[in-house]
Amino acid sequence: MNIKPLADRVLVVPAPAEEKIGGIIIPDTAKEKPLRGTVKAVGQGTKDEAMVLKEGDQVLYGKYAGTELELEGEKFLIMRQSDVLAVIG
Repeated sequence: MNIKPLADRVLVVPAPAEEKIGGIIIPDTAKEKPLRGTVKAVGQGTKDEAMVLKEGDQVLYGKYAGTELELEGEKFLIMRQSDVLAVIG
């Protein structure tokens, strides 16, 4: 698979949702959407906004950020760089 985001967009692999809290197993319908993930690919940026994220960065993003897509059984989010709230570590 070869996906190349355009302009100021980034492709993020979301972190898996938590399966258990304390000893209680959480059903799929009650799981929170993860708010962190790993950058898989980045665009070139725009003339007004340079791309500061790079492949492999661990990031935090907003609850409703990005567009979900699934390719070859793997889930991704594609979003603008401005939707990323922070880089972890």
